[in-house]
Amino acid sequence: MSEPVLPPLPSDWLRFRLGEQALGWLSPERAARVLPLLPGARLTDQELRWEGAADLSAVMQAAAEALRAQGAIQGWRGEAFACEAPLAEPCSARGTELFRMERAAFRFFGLMSRAVHINGWRPDGRMLCGRRSLSKPTDPGLLDNLAAGGLAAGEEPLACARRELWEEAGVDAALSAALRPGGALRTVRLTAQGLHDEVLHVFNLRLPAEFRPVNQDGEVAEFLDLEPGSLSGFTPDAAAVIAYAIERGDHKELHGE
Repeated sequence: MSEPVLPPLPSDWLRFRLGEQALGWLSPERAARVLPLLPGARLTDQELRWEGAADLSAVMQAAAEALRAQGAIQGWRGEAFACEAPLAEPCSARGTELFRMERAAFRFFGLMSRAVHINGWRPDGRMLCGRRSLSKPTDPGLLDNLAAGGLAAGEEPLACARRELWEEAGVDAALSAALRPGGALRTVRLTAQGLHDEVLHVFNLRLPAEFRPVNQDGEVAEFLDLEPGSLSGFTPDAAAVIAYAIERGDHKELHGE
């Protein structure tokens, strides 16, 4: 199995392993916090290895809650992500679910998660983009795609895309029925919360000229029609998704070019 392309990590970061499966990355300080929370876990100078438990989800969730109580995890969402068995090509297939845990803890453990991003295209070629609310726990105030969100445990990408479109932009079921899949890409980067490792499932939607978005959940401060050439001011993931879609020519396909 191939490893993801990683940004430069500090030399003392440790691999988090469940048995023989390499799942995440931890700083030494985070590893020290985790060690007493996983019964039987072993710490070396290279890895934190844990053989698991009868109910992985219960133990990992309890560990996340303990870390939250210590102030080590912020931005708690009360939503679970699924941790998958590693695959060589996670952008083209999904691994077996190993456990579920609060999504805010995934960066702490450096675990791979999944999200959906939807590019909204106007008939004149401009993109309809949202500016993230200042209350968002990650990337507040930055520009985003028309809609985007984490893939909840047990959820399919298309269903997630339709849900996020309604919650963030007021796109109803009739309009979101025109969604087109646009592939997937993987982004990996260091953040203040830990390692962000996520597969982004991309969708594209052609919007009528008269469509006006209406945010439903308070997570979008405003919407803007923008030329797709400049990626300044976007979240790293949104910028990657837009560049990926343009490279694929998805906007031309939507407009029959």
